[in-house]
Amino acid sequence: MKFNTKTIHGGQKPDAAYGSVMPPIYQTSTYAQTTPGGHNGYEYSRSANPTRTALENALASIENGHFGLAFGSGLAAIDAVIKLLEPGDEVISTNDLYGGTYRLFTSIFEKFGIKFNFIGMANASNIENYITNKTKLIWVETPTNPMMNIIDIKTTAKIANEHNILLAVDNTFATPYLQQPLDLGADIVMHSVTKYLGGHSDLVMGALIVKEKALADKLYFIQNASGAVCGPQDSFLALRGIKTLHVRMQRHCENGKIVASYLASHPKIENVYWPGFESHPNHNIAKAQMRDFGGMVSFTTKGNNYEEAIKIVEQLKVFTLAESLGGVESLAGHPASMTHASIPKEEREKTGVVDSLIRLSVGIEDEADLINDLKQAIG
Repeated sequence: MKFNTKTIHGGQKPDAAYGSVMPPIYQTSTYAQTTPGGHNGYEYSRSANPTRTALENALASIENGHFGLAFGSGLAAIDAVIKLLEPGDEVISTNDLYGGTYRLFTSIFEKFGIKFNFIGMANASNIENYITNKTKLIWVETPTNPMMNIIDIKTTAKIANEHNILLAVDNTFATPYLQQPLDLGADIVMHSVTKYLGGHSDLVMGALIVKEKALADKLYFIQNASGAVCGPQDSFLALRGIKTLHVRMQRHCENGKIVASYLASHPKIENVYWPGFESHPNHNIAKAQMRDFGGMVSFTTKGNNYEEAIKIVEQLKVFTLAESLGGVESLAGHPASMTHASIPKEEREKTGVVDSLIRLSVGIEDEADLINDLKQAIG
């Protein structure tokens, strides 16, 4: 089954009760049993819910995995992955990543004795320099948030496999429409479903997808024991969002290219970060592992002027100044004071997250309206 068909039919079948084409919202906490332990596969909705099961099957299908797990947020999904580890274990992570992930790693899990090494992964061979006999996980974002760095998944997977280390890839920016990390050798794929998979800025959710049953069983245990699951209403909304993922992503990519090209030609803009440019350091890797280059674009104004960046985002009218990304509407954010504020200034500036950096999530509006909005805001 091809990807565009999978988004609609993958892992899905009509509801057994009445043949409903869309899975019903099973808004229930518990299920009747005929005898203690005698049920039809569901006993309590923290453990499993039919609407969530339908979503998890769809997630597994579009990522070419065998097992999907849905959580109450993207951070809850990441939390479950780190709970696979033990005190004394070490993690190698990209140094340019979502601020919430950095906060979870450093402020929550470091105090339980897990060590995190944040390194540049633009050259994947650099990872070898940080591997010890305590390294149990490599955590990758690609493209990274917000600097749009590209990490070679296949090469990183080869390194991880040689050292018997798990490789987890945050695929939120790319979505499975653009790249499928499990096919490139990753063990775990993570999504903030809140973003492109949901696609309409109306839910908060996370997901993990894996191929190996033993790993899935460990994660299912953590999911149930920790209880950070999503509800049936959000599961229904995410399923609906996935069904249009392919057509939305096509438009996000088209508009992203137009916006990135406009910004690159603007005299007041210093740098534009978008992996579709041939000048991007890892453009060839992006071209090899991605179908297209996405709708996320970051840029800086000339002179690294904080006040100028704030003025631009406040004056945007079609782009909405807001946290998050991946919805049908275009959003703008100032990472230094919003999504990445939890990262110390010195650390974030090492990776390029300077005070003048603006991140755009380019939506599916008419391209002319987006360009005109940027034109009037930048001047």
